[in-house]
Amino acid sequence: MKKVLSFITVALVATMVSCGPSAEEKAKLEADAKRALDSAAAAATAAIEAAATEAAPVDSAAATTATTAEAPAH
Repeated sequence: MKKVLSFITVALVATMVSCGPSAEEKAKLEADAKRALDSAAAAATAAIEAAATEAAPVDSAAATTATTAEAPAH
């Protein structure tokens, strides 16, 4: 009886392994993964651009005035 159950178990496992996803299912999974990566990349780009526009612009005239005012006189 033990041999029969072992044979049935091996047959079931072999059947399950051979019934993998079809080419259509693989293509759908790849398309979903690509869409998710594109979405993540777009979100990251938008976050970087938003951070760049929120950063305070450097006022070169004020920076020059502050540097010359602090410099010792010769």
